[in-house]
Amino acid sequence: MAASKPGAKDLTQGPIASTLLLFAIPTLASNILQSLNGSINAIWVGRFLGAQALAATANANIIMFLMFSVVFGFGMASTVVIAQAVGARDLDAARRAFGSAVGFCSILGLGVAIAGWIGAPALLRLLATPVEAFDMALIYLRVIFIAMPATLLSVMMMMGLRGAGDARTPLIFMIVSVAIDLILNPVLILGLGPIPAFGIAGSAAATAAAGFVSLIGLVAFTYAKDLPLRLRGQELAYLRPAADQMRVLVGKGLPMGLQMIVMSASGLVMIGLVNREGLLVTAAYGAAQQIWTYLQMPAMAMGAAVSAMAAQNVGAGRWDRISRITGYGMSYLLAITGAMILIILLFHASLLALFLGGNQAAIDAAWNMQLLASWSFLLFGCTMILFGVMRANGVVVAPLVILTFTLFGVRLGFYELAYPSLGANALWLSFPAGSLASFLLAAAVYAQGGWRKAKLMVPVHEEECREAINCESEPAGRIAPAG
Repeated sequence: MAASKPGAKDLTQGPIASTLLLFAIPTLASNILQSLNGSINAIWVGRFLGAQALAATANANIIMFLMFSVVFGFGMASTVVIAQAVGARDLDAARRAFGSAVGFCSILGLGVAIAGWIGAPALLRLLATPVEAFDMALIYLRVIFIAMPATLLSVMMMMGLRGAGDARTPLIFMIVSVAIDLILNPVLILGLGPIPAFGIAGSAAATAAAGFVSLIGLVAFTYAKDLPLRLRGQELAYLRPAADQMRVLVGKGLPMGLQMIVMSASGLVMIGLVNREGLLVTAAYGAAQQIWTYLQMPAMAMGAAVSAMAAQNVGAGRWDRISRITGYGMSYLLAITGAMILIILLFHASLLALFLGGNQAAIDAAWNMQLLASWSFLLFGCTMILFGVMRANGVVVAPLVILTFTLFGVRLGFYELAYPSLGANALWLSFPAGSLASFLLAAAVYAQGGWRKAKLMVPVHEEECREAINCESEPAGRIAPAG
C-alpha cells in the first residue's frame, strides 16, 4: 500500500470528538451558504421580475433538484470509496476512484446538458408549468443546462475532497461561488452601466458564471496546493471510468440518489395534502418549510462528516472507533439541532413575520405546526447519522427501503388514520410519527450489525477485487457480482 500523502486529513488518529466537529463545521457552513444563496436569489427574481419569473425558477428548480439527486448519490459513493482508500493509506486507489468519478461526471454532465437543452420544453410541459411562466422557465432552464457540466463536476470534486478529509477547500469555493452569484444576479437581471438587462436569463447566467468560475478556481487550487487527489502524468488515465469503479458508483450511487428523490417526492405529496386545507394553511406551511429547511442542515452535514470519518476508519481497520464516531455524531447533532429548535420556537413570531408579514392568522397556524413537528428533526438527524455510518461500509439499500416505507407507509398511513379525529394536526404529527419509525428501524439495523460485514472498496488487484465482490455479506451491502 502506498503511503498517505502529506496534506491528506487523517481521520483515523487522534481525538474523535474534536476531529469530527472541526470536520463537520465547514460542511454545515457550505450547506447554509447554499440555502441562503437560493433564498436571496429568489428575492431578487421575485422583487425585480415578479411572480411569473419566480414561478418559472421554481419549476426549473424541480428539474435541477432531480439532476443533483443523482449526482449526489454518485458523489457520496465516491466519497466513501476515497475515504476508505485514504484510511487504508492507499493514495493510488483514492486517485483511481476520484478519477473515475470525475470522468464519469464529466460525461454525465455533457449528456445532461445536451439532452436538457433539447428536452427542456417537454420537461416543463410534463410539470404542467403555467402558460404565463412557460417562456421564462424555458429560458432560465436552458441557460442552467449550459452550466450543468461545470456545476455537477464542482459538486463531485468537492465531495471527493471531503472523502480525503478536506472540508476546508470545498467551503472556500462554495464561498467564491455564492459571492459571484449574489453579486451578478442583480447586475445581470437589471443591467448596470454598460451591461444590458437580461431579465430572467441574467439570473440563470449569474448562477452559470458562478459555477464555471468556481470550478476553474477549484481545479487551479488543487494543483497549486498539490492536494492529495490531484492527477498527473500517467494518473490522468484514471479519468477514463474503470469498470470496477463504475460498478460501485452506479450500484451504490443510485440508491443514495433515490433516497433524496424519495424525500422530495414525499414532500410533494405533503404539499398536495396541505393545499386541501386552504390558502391560509398553505401559506403558513410555506413559511414553516423555509425554517425547517435550516433544521435539516445539521443532519445532512453531520451525516456526511460521520460517513467520511467512519469510512476512513473502516479502510484503516479501526473498527474500535466506529461506535464512538456514531455516538459523538449523535451528540453533536442533538446539541446543534436542539439549540436551533429552541431559538426558532423562542423567536417564532419574528421569524415567521419575515415570510408572512402581519398576517397573524397565518403566523398562528405556522406556530402550531412548529410546536407539533419541529422536534421530529432530532429523530431525523439521528437517523441520518446511523445511515451515514452504515453507508461508510457500502450499505445503501436498507436506508432506502426504510425511508420509502416510513415516509410513505408510516407518515401517510398515520395521516389517513388520524385525520378524522385530529384534522389538519394529523399532517404535522405525521412528521414525528414517520421520523420515530425511521429512527427505530435504522437503530435496529445498526444494532443487528450485519452492515459491518459488507464490502465496498475497489481493491487495486483483480484477485482482491473478485474476493471483495464475492465474499459473503448482507445483500444491502454487496456489490453485484461480475458477469
